[in-house]
Amino acid sequence: MEKRRLSFWEIWNMSFGFLGIQMGFALQNANASRILQIFGADVHELSWFWIIAPLMGLIVQPVIGHYSDKTWSRFGRRKPYFLVGAILASIGLVFLPQADIFIAFLPALWVGAGMLMIMDASFNIAMEPFRALVGDNLRTDQRTLGFSVQTALIGFGAVLGSWLPYVLTNWFGVSNETTEGTVPFNLILSFIIGAIVLVGSILVTLTTTKEYSPEELAGFEENQSDSNAELKEEKETSNLLDIFDDFKKMPATMRQLAWVQFFSWFGLFGMWVFATPAIAQHIYGLPHTDSSSGSYQNAGDWVGILFGVYNFVSAFYAFALPYIAKKVGRKKTHSISLIIGGLGLLSIYIMPDKNWLILSMIGVGVAWASILAMPYAILAGSISPKKMGVYMGIFNFFIVIPQIINALIGGPLVKYAYGNHAIFALVMSGVSFLIAASLVFKVKDVDDIIQ
Repeated sequence: MEKRRLSFWEIWNMSFGFLGIQMGFALQNANASRILQIFGADVHELSWFWIIAPLMGLIVQPVIGHYSDKTWSRFGRRKPYFLVGAILASIGLVFLPQADIFIAFLPALWVGAGMLMIMDASFNIAMEPFRALVGDNLRTDQRTLGFSVQTALIGFGAVLGSWLPYVLTNWFGVSNETTEGTVPFNLILSFIIGAIVLVGSILVTLTTTKEYSPEELAGFEENQSDSNAELKEEKETSNLLDIFDDFKKMPATMRQLAWVQFFSWFGLFGMWVFATPAIAQHIYGLPHTDSSSGSYQNAGDWVGILFGVYNFVSAFYAFALPYIAKKVGRKKTHSISLIIGGLGLLSIYIMPDKNWLILSMIGVGVAWASILAMPYAILAGSISPKKMGVYMGIFNFFIVIPQIINALIGGPLVKYAYGNHAIFALVMSGVSFLIAASLVFKVKDVDDIIQ
């Protein structure tokens, strides 16, 4: 018994919900720091507010992975989590930039932080089952393509989310002016549009994708190669506490990838949190205390454009990843991509004006595409199909832990070590990418079949 080979468009529809998830995620990444500053957060406090995101991932993804492995209903195995996550995330998207409407009950900054928490928890509810669905539905020789298509859709969605505030203002005349404590209307409208696209794209996946039943998946597992005997010895997780036992027994490949993920996501988090203040200060020449002026809003809109650039590049580079990996191997592909991204981040420090930053972001886009595809393609071949969800969730530990560490130390570093010069947080991110690239070669790629 063998899984059916899916067509490109079946794989595309299966992952289409990622477009909406990442559009919402990109709106958050490019604008949450700016919104929180408008509501009163200081620059060195930003990473502390952003700690909500990785904490939600640390808690939510393994739990959702465990229960989605166990779920089977007439709606499917992973599908119910997509829909619930999308609905909750859309609520957070609508109300994050409008947190000031609750000011009679709580300070806008508190409400904004709460909405950020809801969004992050909800994105994780929807995202982890999407990763597991690729492992569930695709044959071994299609997994690299599957994760690459996901990465492409992530890129397209992120371009939409990152560019939308700039486009609304510069193409359609929507105001980006703000008064103290009030988010500009172009951001409010962008987040509402993002919520609509999120729910709509999830519905495409729900209505076009068929999941294999538990019995079918068990049949596929019985036919696994004897070379993967390690996978067959795993006992099925029977209760939530067994996640800790699974953590201790994770495959060697997963342990090795953990260090690559640590330094990759430490770098990404620093970029997301500090890009706006760093570029406003270092490129636009604004003081670190300025967050409400028109110049700062222009800098924030330009950061959205830059984030859109790296996601645009990643969308197209993702399609090239299966072919590059087939020629040079997945590990070398990932290492080279991380080096290019690290050099891109380091180059921000020496760029003469805002337009040159586009070149820096091209490098970041190459790394981002690989980060979203290669580790998962390598990992999927080393874990049992019946534990695909829980191990994809546990793998998220090595994404969120470095973000939590960066969230705790990033703000104090900017304030005390960098003298409130946030640009050095981006330099640190570039160094972190280069360390990750060097660690890739320690990883054992168990499943090296790439077609």
